[in-house]
Amino acid sequence: MEPPLDALQQRLGHRFGNAGLLQRALTHRSFGSPHNERLEFLGDAALNLAISVLLVRRFGQADEGELTRMRAHLVREDSLHQVAVTLGLQGLLRMSDGEHRGGGAQRASILADALEALIGAVTLDAGFAAAQGVVEGLFGPGIAASEIGQYRKDAKTELQEWLQARRMPVPAYRIVATTGQAHEQTFEVACEVAPLGLACAGHGRSRRVAEQEAARLVLERVKEKAP
Repeated sequence: MEPPLDALQQRLGHRFGNAGLLQRALTHRSFGSPHNERLEFLGDAALNLAISVLLVRRFGQADEGELTRMRAHLVREDSLHQVAVTLGLQGLLRMSDGEHRGGGAQRASILADALEALIGAVTLDAGFAAAQGVVEGLFGPGIAASEIGQYRKDAKTELQEWLQARRMPVPAYRIVATTGQAHEQTFEVACEVAPLGLACAGHGRSRRVAEQEAARLVLERVKEKAP
């Protein structure tokens, strides 16, 4: 049977010259040092640049706003989480027993961070060109098959732009409640637009998802009240 890290490198399309970088990229801070947070920092920057290159190549006529919106969709936590699961990172992370028992290996934020750390590790191991190749292998087919119209503004962005166009302050978000076990939490988040006296609550398996749901509900109501 192929060792798990060998299989991961095959799926990535990159074999590490420095195996320690790969190990560090898969190490959560709860496990101890060296962990993957510095690699995550680097990987975030490399990923954004690599995605930008792919989008500019694919959508040569798109303006800056459209490209920014598409990139934000591709590098958001939910998207990175899906790629991380496809790579099987949930079974390869090193973390403390407590974090593991709490469902850390399944948490979207941890998996998304680990994917960014992997891209950062590839960058250090072999340079940006290698990282660009990995990102193209992971995201390129989806980008090539996509169209500009499918990358619509998310609810938070649309709400913020709607309010700013009317010279209103941006909405405020706050966590109202968190329920469930650590690995199966449900978040309730309130979105408030004080000048209009509006507040709606959204629910989701992550804070970000709950914020988007709350923003969507507020957006529906502000458009009804002030078209």
